[in-house]
Amino acid sequence: MNNKDSEFKPYVPADKVMPEFTGTSIILGIILAIVFGGANAYLGLRVGLTVSASIPAAVISMGIIRMIMKKESILENNMVQTIGSAGESLAAGAIFTLPAVFMWAEEGVGAVPSYLTIALVCISGGLLGVCFMIPLRSAVIVKEHGVLPYPEGTACAEVLIAGEKGGSAAGTVFAGLGIAALYKFIADGLKLFPSEVDWAFKKYDGAGIGMDVLPALGGVGFIVGPRITSFMFSGGVVAWFVMMPLIKAFGGDTVMFPATDPIKSLDTWGLWGSYIKYIGAGAVATAGIVSLIKTLPLIIKTFAENIKSLKNRDGSDETLNRTGKDLDFKWIVAMLIIVMAVLIFWPTIPIGFGAALLIIIFGFFFATVSSRMVGIVGSSNNPVSGMCIATLLFSTIILKAVGDTGSAGMLTAIMIGTVICIVAAMAGDMSQDLKTGYIVGATPYKQQIGEVIGSIAAGLSIAGVLYLLNSAWGFGGQELPAPQATLMKMVIEGVMDANLPWGLVFAGAFFALVIEILRLPAMPVAIGLYLPIHLTSALMVGGLVRLLLDKKKFKNEEDRDKVINSGIIYSSGMIAGEGLVGILLAGLAVIPAGNSTLGQIIDISGKISLGQIGALVFFALLLLSILKFSLWNKKVYTDYNEEDK
Repeated sequence: MNNKDSEFKPYVPADKVMPEFTGTSIILGIILAIVFGGANAYLGLRVGLTVSASIPAAVISMGIIRMIMKKESILENNMVQTIGSAGESLAAGAIFTLPAVFMWAEEGVGAVPSYLTIALVCISGGLLGVCFMIPLRSAVIVKEHGVLPYPEGTACAEVLIAGEKGGSAAGTVFAGLGIAALYKFIADGLKLFPSEVDWAFKKYDGAGIGMDVLPALGGVGFIVGPRITSFMFSGGVVAWFVMMPLIKAFGGDTVMFPATDPIKSLDTWGLWGSYIKYIGAGAVATAGIVSLIKTLPLIIKTFAENIKSLKNRDGSDETLNRTGKDLDFKWIVAMLIIVMAVLIFWPTIPIGFGAALLIIIFGFFFATVSSRMVGIVGSSNNPVSGMCIATLLFSTIILKAVGDTGSAGMLTAIMIGTVICIVAAMAGDMSQDLKTGYIVGATPYKQQIGEVIGSIAAGLSIAGVLYLLNSAWGFGGQELPAPQATLMKMVIEGVMDANLPWGLVFAGAFFALVIEILRLPAMPVAIGLYLPIHLTSALMVGGLVRLLLDKKKFKNEEDRDKVINSGIIYSSGMIAGEGLVGILLAGLAVIPAGNSTLGQIIDISGKISLGQIGALVFFALLLLSILKFSLWNKKVYTDYNEEDK
């Protein structure tokens, strides 16, 4: 225990009562949970990555509650980001797994579960994550304050506290959202220019390059920075400039499984879909398992420490004041009973008592691991994919051993993986939220109720988003590659019926091991190998814009942080804006505009295109807008300088 724990004073003292769990915060939180949950679902299905919604949700809340409603309550703003960020974490867990059932149905293997079935599975995972995390709050948030930094939670608290002093951060988020939404609608709605540029090299057969010139990719690239994006892009370069030309050079008239046409007849996309995708899947799976193995000592240590803390917890001083009160244990037990009853007895959820027992064991273990690991390495480095792969491998092997095979067994395995993936993601996100609350002086049990509300709202909306996107474009294709879900699908199929091109998978596995031997981070390189280079090149360009700010000389570090944070906030708005319009366009694709005015405009504009050069020009202007709202925004300096006076 840190000796400074008893000295810590939150921003809002424990004896001060302020508006917190209000109708405004609940409604606004639910809206943002749906918005950021849907946007992150679209982003994750397209790129295989999701981003934290806590800070953009907090600044939007401040903009609405403080600027528009003329109220000042940091605790209301914190409640909004608590509920809103639940949507992002639940979306991450869901899109990493559930699209597999839609892809199986398309292949004639089983049927797509109903909307209610998917919603209940998502909500169950979210509520289990909340239940498992609540008893750990005292151990990892309170007793380890000053030891576990929880970077995202601490950063969000700083944003909330800064917001009490004024600033224009909310306007920056809305600017990014609006500009990206307009850009996305012009590109993919009106089709004034293509959202993807693509070139193949005639004299270097099999090689190709391209870029998806979309706001979310530039925004994500800026947020994750040049180091990670360069690793991802390097994986794409290896795939599209080394592996694919080699396959084309040596393939000739050979027809090699899983392709059904001669290699010499395949274009770049044919080579990627037939071979590189499987090599990349082997690399990503291996990188996930390796990351899990590397963190195994930490996992075992954190699990043991959490269990020890729970045993030693007497709660003597934890319920004496507002900031130390958790949700009553009877409500936790009631939620657990209800969730397990739904998973076991709901007729369309293929989870029996044995599978439910696996969920409890894996869920509690990975929740305790996530809660402490994100405090050390941050949510973005939490090996959720590795946890999910390990769960799927173990579960699928058991199901096959007991004779639960075929489409029914595969569906059961993916449902187990879905719940566990959501539990791990929710536990990590909730830990960051509770850390934010601890710093600003929130009431824990109210935050925990907010997480429950956010989980239910996000679960209901994510199920609808998955159905909508599948109806519009389907999963596993060029529009929505669903990389993580495709990987989980391959893992289950590989165990159940061994119909994978194992030579390609093992080639990818050993490629990932070589990257690890070189002491480079295997996961981003493997993801870059797995994804089309069109995605990683756009991420790389966003990373280069961030590099420009990182390398620029400022008067002091404080100015540097303010400029970069403005860019991150603007980029978060860009991601949300594209995600929302992407979902809107999916709705228009499913329900055609027909003879409406909008339909006529889209039909006419679709016949006018600025071409690939025009697309690159518009993307360059979009990236310059990040600099406009960060480096070139003198108001950022002015606002902060006024605060400092």
